[in-house]
Amino acid sequence: MKPTYSLYQRGVALTEFALILPLLLILTFITTEFGRALYQYNTLTKAVRDASRYLSIQDPNIATNDPQGLITKAKNLVVFGNVADTGNPLALGLSINQVPKPTWQNVGSSPVINTVTIRIAGCATSPPPCYKFTPLVSSAFGVNFGTVNFADISATMRAPL
Repeated sequence: MKPTYSLYQRGVALTEFALILPLLLILTFITTEFGRALYQYNTLTKAVRDASRYLSIQDPNIATNDPQGLITKAKNLVVFGNVADTGNPLALGLSINQVPKPTWQNVGSSPVINTVTIRIAGCATSPPPCYKFTPLVSSAFGVNFGTVNFADISATMRAPL
């Protein structure tokens, strides 16, 4: 024999679902935006690593004299994923002015190791212009998600001997 549910019991289930739905949606939005933030951070980390690798094989004298625009090409590699300054930025809101000039250092005495560091200025540790993650959904059901201020994203590579 099939159990019979009264109209009252169906109404209670619908009311409970209506009360829980906003909480479930907020948890879904938070999880999605957290995943997007991690994905974007990973993408920017890889882009900075590629740019520092690109600069590590160049002559360190381009820090003062760069007739071929190699530093600009490295910044384009960070922002657009290519040296030609074409396409969309790898991350929403990322621009060339958020990538400061790379730095070269000589470390050690015998042998001297030449390194290059390039970074994206993050709003948690650098003054503007800086990069911060902006969620696609800024608020839901009265909960404001705000922005995520990343720290500086940097990479250092050693020049080949």
